[in-house]
Amino acid sequence: MKKHLLLIMLCAGMLHGAGAQAQEAERLPGYVQAERFTKEKLNTMLFSTTVDPHWFQKGNCFWYEYKTSEGKVWYVVDPVAKTKRPLFDLDDVAAQITEIVKDPFTAQQLPIQKLEAQEDGRTFTFHIVSSQDAKKDTTDKKEPKNKKELFFFSYDYPTRKLTWLEDKKKETEYPDWASFSPDGKTVVYAKDQNLYRMTREDYEKLKKDDKDSTVADIQLTTFGVKDFGFGQPYSLLNTDTLCNGKRKGVWGVWSPDSRYFAITVEDEREVKDLWVINSMASPRPTLETYKYQMPGEKEAPQYHLFLFDMNDNSHKEIRTSAFKDQTLRVARRPWQQRDRDRKEVASVWLGDNNRFFVTRSSRDLHRIDICSYTIGQDSIRPIIEERMNTYQEVRPLAALANGKELIQWSERDGWAHLYLYDGEGNLKNRITRGPWHVDQIVKVDEAKRVVYFLANGKEKDENPYYEHLYRANLDGSGLQMITPGDYFHIASMDDNAAFVVNNYSRVNTIPRTDLMDASGRKLMSLEESDFSQLLAAGYQFPEPFKVKAADGVTDLYGVMYKPFDFDSTRTYPIIDYVYPGPQVEATVYPFSRMGVRTDRLAQAGFIVVTVGNRGGHPSRSKWYHNFGYGNLRDYGLADQKAAIIQLADRCKFIDINRVGIHGHSGGGFMSTAAILQYPDFFKAAVSCAGNHDNRIYNRWWSETHHGVKEVVSEKGDTTFVYNIRTNEEIAGQLKGHLMLVHGDIDNNVHPGNTLRVVDALIRAGKRFDMLMLPQQRHGFGDMDEYFYWRMVDYFSRNLLGEQETSVDIPKR
Repeated sequence: MKKHLLLIMLCAGMLHGAGAQAQEAERLPGYVQAERFTKEKLNTMLFSTTVDPHWFQKGNCFWYEYKTSEGKVWYVVDPVAKTKRPLFDLDDVAAQITEIVKDPFTAQQLPIQKLEAQEDGRTFTFHIVSSQDAKKDTTDKKEPKNKKELFFFSYDYPTRKLTWLEDKKKETEYPDWASFSPDGKTVVYAKDQNLYRMTREDYEKLKKDDKDSTVADIQLTTFGVKDFGFGQPYSLLNTDTLCNGKRKGVWGVWSPDSRYFAITVEDEREVKDLWVINSMASPRPTLETYKYQMPGEKEAPQYHLFLFDMNDNSHKEIRTSAFKDQTLRVARRPWQQRDRDRKEVASVWLGDNNRFFVTRSSRDLHRIDICSYTIGQDSIRPIIEERMNTYQEVRPLAALANGKELIQWSERDGWAHLYLYDGEGNLKNRITRGPWHVDQIVKVDEAKRVVYFLANGKEKDENPYYEHLYRANLDGSGLQMITPGDYFHIASMDDNAAFVVNNYSRVNTIPRTDLMDASGRKLMSLEESDFSQLLAAGYQFPEPFKVKAADGVTDLYGVMYKPFDFDSTRTYPIIDYVYPGPQVEATVYPFSRMGVRTDRLAQAGFIVVTVGNRGGHPSRSKWYHNFGYGNLRDYGLADQKAAIIQLADRCKFIDINRVGIHGHSGGGFMSTAAILQYPDFFKAAVSCAGNHDNRIYNRWWSETHHGVKEVVSEKGDTTFVYNIRTNEEIAGQLKGHLMLVHGDIDNNVHPGNTLRVVDALIRAGKRFDMLMLPQQRHGFGDMDEYFYWRMVDYFSRNLLGEQETSVDIPKR
């Protein structure tokens, strides 16, 4: 009997195994390949790709953490001595922590959290979270079954002595609502739309016991109301009405001596409401209301500038008016590297104790004023005026001697460059010039009168998007590249502008990091990313390329992603991943981890490309960037088509008769426009969260990049006229396969953008597909993986003629 039972069980097992093999055999090769590189699997193949330096509060040293397939290691670097040493003896620390926490740890799996270097430069603090149930009182039924316990430690780096801080039972909380004065004695915050302050002593009491009864809230204003008050949400993702008695953070700036506090406040009471409905809320769907201005609408936020005197708790509003519906930004000192890890860092205005600077912009961005304000005056005063017939970009000011000299970034000659002014706005000299782009100021060495900045497009025969760190004397002489090499360089400097941590890579190279001095001399190599497991899994680098725009003259730069099992004797469909800009393009030039929309999509059996287009990225000329001004729907389409045709001519493995296109947000808008404008060229499109009708997208993006006309009537009234073509206007031209995707509570690009295209397609009698993702904002959050497989399905069915249907979509 037992023999018969064993035989039956063996046969059943064999049949089950054969069935599983048959099911595996039925799977399409592209799906199998794509599933090998899910996000979760990639996270176990590739770890650190850049060094993030944490400079000590004193001296020249810094620490960083870096993870490879051998585990995570923490290092201390001394740039002067040119040494790099492990911060911990990990085996010894793991053993000591195991004895204390009672959880087993190894050097490779040491979960150190919140590592911080203290002011003395030798003591570090961190904590460990226990992985087991922590000291449960079994008599208390309310006690959670899996409560975690924090164990706090200090570590003396020179002696390598670990100390368990037994008396410390919880992590010190630093409320995110606190804006500290530079001297650390005063805290400013908002509550119920008004501005308040408290002393440092009261803040410490509140931080310790969290009881409002022990502290004194000193109210500074009484006029704050909903939608015109302090601490209002500055993000579309935050819809808190603030009418709840909670303290909120404010984004203001202090005078260096801590006496004054300046802040801008937006009056949004007249801005119209917009809504999304959360259908998954329980027990009833809920309506979410938020302020949202659309292009051309007259109901605009109105900016106000207030100055507070902490000596007597008084305040005044400063007159700023010059342009209708203008915007204001108070210039602030750049954050210091040494401040980054500190919990109490003051935001200080750019200037001295009695003067600061404000950037004032007209609604159409044709007019930009750099203004100054002096304590005691009633109004700001323009000292530098920028005027252009298209919109203008703005970058942060830099100042010397607390504002006696200013460095301004400007595109006034068609390229982005730096200009030196005196404190009254008189131009002293240009610092940089030529047909290349300064991206941003990194550091100013006032003593040596040298400015360090990131720039691109200067080096001959190099991809013009590759950034380098440069230096120049403030008189315009001595221009020098600090980070050479045909790579994209991500550089950071210490506060004293003495050393540079240089992370560099291309899409087709392994990322590396060097330590350099401020003259460009390499001091030592720090890291090279560990690609061993990724390459062993079959990873292949993508390939950069260059083509011509539709004008036959302008160079465009892109990246091609192939399946890792690429066969040059086959032909593949090509999918164009697009984002039209103009503030950025879809193409990434330094190495980046595999993405859902590029590398991973290619693994399902496609050639995927990304390429810039005229009117895209601002890191080219002003002409290139503004090419689409006034034609925001169609400006990039001809270049995308021209690029694909050129690639197909060069690469015989590309099938020009099977072209797909895909994009998200602006790319969703562009991919739909492409399949409608070129219905015989693009055969399939997956368009996500697209702003298909920019008349109902937000004013700032639409008016900025398309343009808005300011009209003044004979009576002197000013209105703003906005007109742009939409995707629904050409919905009747659809011939190929279009799938529209949107999150149902997207409060950035409202779902109404997609529904307007849906309506037009239905009324034109067009077949299309649609996927609504519940409870998803502008990004697809925890449904991103599901979306990926639906996108693979769609392109597989419509470009490859096959689709896997018998296997469930892998769960995230």
